[in-house]
Amino acid sequence: MSFWLIKSEPFVFSFSNLMEDGISMWDGVRNYGARNFLRAMEIDDILLFYHSNEGLEIVGIAKVLHTAYPDPTAEKGDWSAIDIVPVKKLNRAVSLKEIKQHPELQDIGLIKQSRLSVMPVTDAQFDIIMQLAETKLH
Repeated sequence: MSFWLIKSEPFVFSFSNLMEDGISMWDGVRNYGARNFLRAMEIDDILLFYHSNEGLEIVGIAKVLHTAYPDPTAEKGDWSAIDIVPVKKLNRAVSLKEIKQHPELQDIGLIKQSRLSVMPVTDAQFDIIMQLAETKLH
């Protein structure tokens, strides 16, 4: 099992929307690096759900239900989508400011590759974020 972070603008699609829907196609990724990360995901991989532009915080946990397939929203090009389901809302949202201030999170993609909408998270980074969120995965 691997850990990832996915970003969404909450006014477009929020974690609350995912909780309500129960399942969602994660589509519309139009960056080759992010697309390649989508393609590397496996069923049951864990996703940290980050609200970008508004909030700037990790708010929930989801998991991969279906691995990468051709993105039906792509008019041209070689793009992929995955299906995700919610796992739980974090007990406490973890802000970008907190992440930037934490000495052991300085190499996280959210800081180093801030333009990517999909990125890997190490086991250690995931554990720290869960501690900050006062949340257990299971």
